[in-house]
Amino acid sequence: MKRRDFMISAAGGVAGLALLPRMSFAAEGVIDWYTSSDSNILDFWANTIKPAFEAANPGITINLVDAGDGAGINAIAERAMAAKQTNADPQADYFETHDPYQPDGAIEAGIYVNMKEAGLSNYDKVNPLAFDGEYSLPYRGSQVLLAYDSAKLSAADAPKTWDDMVAWIKANPGQFVYNRPDKGGSGGNFVRRAIHQANGLDPAAFTLGNYSEEYANETLGKAWEILKDIAPSLYDNGAYSSGNTQSIQLLSQGVVTMTPVWSDQVLQAISQGVLPETTGLVQLQDLALAGGFSRAVVLDNGVNRDAALKLADFVLTEEIQSKILTELGGFPGVSWDYVAPELREKFADIVPTSIPTFPGGDWGNAISDGWYRNVAPNVDRNS
Repeated sequence: MKRRDFMISAAGGVAGLALLPRMSFAAEGVIDWYTSSDSNILDFWANTIKPAFEAANPGITINLVDAGDGAGINAIAERAMAAKQTNADPQADYFETHDPYQPDGAIEAGIYVNMKEAGLSNYDKVNPLAFDGEYSLPYRGSQVLLAYDSAKLSAADAPKTWDDMVAWIKANPGQFVYNRPDKGGSGGNFVRRAIHQANGLDPAAFTLGNYSEEYANETLGKAWEILKDIAPSLYDNGAYSSGNTQSIQLLSQGVVTMTPVWSDQVLQAISQGVLPETTGLVQLQDLALAGGFSRAVVLDNGVNRDAALKLADFVLTEEIQSKILTELGGFPGVSWDYVAPELREKFADIVPTSIPTFPGGDWGNAISDGWYRNVAPNVDRNS
């Protein structure tokens, strides 16, 4: 989901966009790299990873291309599947983030490299929480946290469990806001954390395969009761922000004291002065708010397969993983033991011990529709 707009520097944006006209696909020694992620990700690759990798690997360059969205990446993957059948060049080597099970039959067709068997020197450093099969390589993560104004709330008093958070919201009416769940992942994952709370703190209770209308009504209905209970204590007697960015703006303006935020978005906001350096960050310890990892894949039949694997390995180095924290504001894809010690200390309060996920598919529509009907019936979904 493309979710950020106000964090992107003008210089970085120009640097990233300047690369797009260069469409010299399938040239030996030129890694054809595609992304469907936000502009800040393209900027990070253009300004940080690309120059560092090319300096370390003379003779290899990276051709960075914005594929637009997930549909664009899927179309390129379908082209790669067709090319595989005819031993042709797919004109693609590296997807910055992609589900290797897409398109259907991709694994069976053999278009993606098995990363476990690829001989990467840094493969064993990957955070065990981030693994999701052998055909993709997690390299950066993001998770929803609670951000708070430390001038109004001390770190010692910041809530660290769901029940403590609810108690704080009710004791401080008007000082908490989350965005509508279909308008941004920070609010969406706050709602999903309420669903986990209502169903035994068990993320495994929800899978792509176990959705049914009856089961959704049963499990989600209990969460709607929790969210309706806190609604009168929210900002403006039950108002909801229009997205991730507005939640951060309300916090930066001192309108609210606490709000759910994406880890990468809030770390960038702090580093760029949108939020003060004194902004507090906390993760719930009974069960963390949801998050996930971006996982790269390498095309097995790409002309520059071996060079692309060098790039995948390079991205897992301490140099790049530390910059994912400091420059991108993301979580490292490697275990925190392989991040610079001073960064481990600085971010000790938000190092995740779990990164719960929630399936998409029919669950996503059921959550959005159910929230509007049951929790916020007076909110115009189209506004």
